Amino acid sequence: MQQFKDYTGSVYGGLGHLLYAYSQAKGLAISEKLKQIQNLERVDFCLWRELLTEMQQHCQIPAFGLEVAEFVQPKHLGIIAYIALSCNTLGEALQRYYDFHRLIYDGSPLQVNMLDDYLAIGWGDIPYHLTTQVTHELSIALMLQFLKCFMALDDIHIHEVHFIHPAPKNIAIYEQYFRCKVRFSQPISQIIIPVYELAKPFHQGDQTLQHLLMQQAQALLNKLPNSTQLDQRLQQAILTGLQKNQYQIEPIAQQLNMSVRQLQRHLQQQGTTYQQRMQEVRHLLAEQYLKDPHLSLQEIALLLSYSEQSAFQRAFKQWSGFTPQQWRQQQYS
Repeated sequence: MQQFKDYTGSVYGGLGHLLYAYSQAKGLAISEKLKQIQNLERVDFCLWRELLTEMQQHCQIPAFGLEVAEFVQPKHLGIIAYIALSCNTLGEALQRYYDFHRLIYDGSPLQVNMLDDYLAIGWGDIPYHLTTQVTHELSIALMLQFLKCFMALDDIHIHEVHFIHPAPKNIAIYEQYFRCKVRFSQPISQIIIPVYELAKPFHQGDQTLQHLLMQQAQALLNKLPNSTQLDQRLQQAILTGLQKNQYQIEPIAQQLNMSVRQLQRHLQQQGTTYQQRMQEVRHLLAEQYLKDPHLSLQEIALLLSYSEQSAFQRAFKQWSGFTPQQWRQQQYS
């Protein structure tokens, strides 16, 4: 471990939850080391690498990182996943990933280059001895698996995938998984996508929600790694719950894998209540929607899960001291 002494990179704590979920699904014994990181906001990259290496050696599965990626859920990637879910196209989602990738792995810049008619997204500038084939294949496979499962892009076409480490015996496994040519011993680990793929649309895009999530993500970047993971996940859950009219405390607590009492106790320790947090999110979202002149007050009320426009108007006046009409007029005066 001495060779890693000066290395300060870290990964999002949700990736530790991913390894835990994989271990449970496969009936593997869960090490104390893996248990100890379950409540961490971020995990040192060296520890993350150790855990992956130990699990790979125990399982003896070829292309281990590809198998782990099959179990990814949006919660394992944090706010960056919810931002992607609010995008309109693959290109927009990849741009947001570029903007906020440090929230997943903070340690080296993501490299994005145009190669004629292709876009190359690479993981460079990480010292070779700090990486393994598994760390790189999992990084690429997580992005691809997320796009397939949660962005409904099962037909995404990849031109090539490159890895810096030497070729294993089972190259065919990688080419079957990525459905393209996979090259090893390359200068940089990267995924190369045809530019025309970037225009592929997503059906659930919501620009207002994305804007609010991006503000939150930027705030997290600014104070990395001191954010509170539970509070971040709570705000995400309320934001998305409002879109589905499932914002009551019971489904939100369930989404956070907590009991209602546990969530109430956490909020009480912060001097607030669930109702206050939910109204804060509603207020933020309401202001973003009001900035869109094409949305009527009735539509905004529905987007915020109010059954009547009058209830939204009363709530907004309590929050801001203005009616929604007055607040909107101020924005354009």
